Amino acid sequence: MPKTQQAKKKRSAGARAKRIARGPHGGVELLLIQSVDQLGSQGDVVEVKSGYATNYLLPQGLATVATDHHRRMVEKHRAKLVAIEEKRRSGLRAMAASIGNLSVTIEANANDEGHLYGSVGPAEISAALKRSDITVTEDQVRLEGPLKELGLYTVQVHLGSEIDADLKVWVVPSVADEKKED
Repeated sequence: MPKTQQAKKKRSAGARAKRIARGPHGGVELLLIQSVDQLGSQGDVVEVKSGYATNYLLPQGLATVATDHHRRMVEKHRAKLVAIEEKRRSGLRAMAASIGNLSVTIEANANDEGHLYGSVGPAEISAALKRSDITVTEDQVRLEGPLKELGLYTVQVHLGSEIDADLKVWVVPSVADEKKED
């Protein structure tokens, strides 16, 4: 077989392998391997735009092509998946309970009236929790705005789907400021 025919055969086989089944609304049907916020939970068959599928869901390993084989595999292991998800959620609930019982203290430079020279944001709260051996990311800390005054604040920490915890945050003047006053 001439080389050009072999090349054409390889190209056409590659093009067929990359085709993904279309859903009833023109999108791509995928089976979620992991739960994705605002999209669906693990094991769901969802229809998304092809760019979202090929550029995010498939490369990140969050979804796979929804074939009959994959659907049968998920149905077969659905109980196992539910048990794993429940175990993860119970771990998050335990973490939420420990965060609820915790209060963190953050030192900040402030003037005599209690206004901070800067502000306390999610990065400082996340770092304070890390010192308490609880790891959360900055985007899990939900603030209505930066904390700009000394005092006690209740901050919400979003750990997962429908699992939130309230954290008490004390913003106190730094030790260097107190020594200057004495």
